[in-house]
Amino acid sequence: MSNEESGLGASRRTPRQGVGGSPVGSWLTIVLAVVAVVAGFLILRNITNDSSSISPTDGAGDEQTEESTPDDPLVDISIPVTEATTTTTTIVRTVEGASVLVANANTVGGSAGTMTNTLQLAGYTVIDPVNASGANVTASIVYYSAAEGAEAVARSVARDLGGVEVLPVSTPAPTANGDLGEAGVLVLLGDDQAGKTLEELAPAADESAAGGAAAPDPSGGDVPDTAP
Repeated sequence: MSNEESGLGASRRTPRQGVGGSPVGSWLTIVLAVVAVVAGFLILRNITNDSSSISPTDGAGDEQTEESTPDDPLVDISIPVTEATTTTTTIVRTVEGASVLVANANTVGGSAGTMTNTLQLAGYTVIDPVNASGANVTASIVYYSAAEGAEAVARSVARDLGGVEVLPVSTPAPTANGDLGEAGVLVLLGDDQAGKTLEELAPAADESAAGGAAAPDPSGGDVPDTAP
């Protein structure tokens, strides 16, 4: 190799070196890498701060506001109202099926005979009145025997007398002789019903009850001679 060639080789530029003999390019690469890391950290921190500044209840609040806006359609929930039904039990007026015996159990003389005549004119089959046994009573009681149809007639008589008590007859019956004879129904006539008409005794509300109007009231006629 000639000297010129050697001189040319010696004249080549060597890479620039920094402090300590390190190449400048290596330092520049490190600086750029550090800057990139710092910039990335700052960007990530800003994103994290922005995300944490959003309240977790904001979404729920927005949803609640949207649901409560007056523009939204309202759901109409209708609850059916059940009306109370009143059942009225009406006693059908029954005048046939058993004979009626009236016993005087009050302080008004002749009242049993008058009531016997009244019930006969009202359509009932009656027999001659008698006196009751035992003490007088204030409110009348209607008794019925075990004969078929007697209870229905007894309840009809009790209704015509204003709604008095109805009971099966005891043995002996509460009459002077202790029996009903041919009757199936016994009216133990008390002070409250003695000497009164059926019009005075029967409740006005029952006049239109099933089975006919209120019992007719006697307008005349003789009281049976045997009336107690």
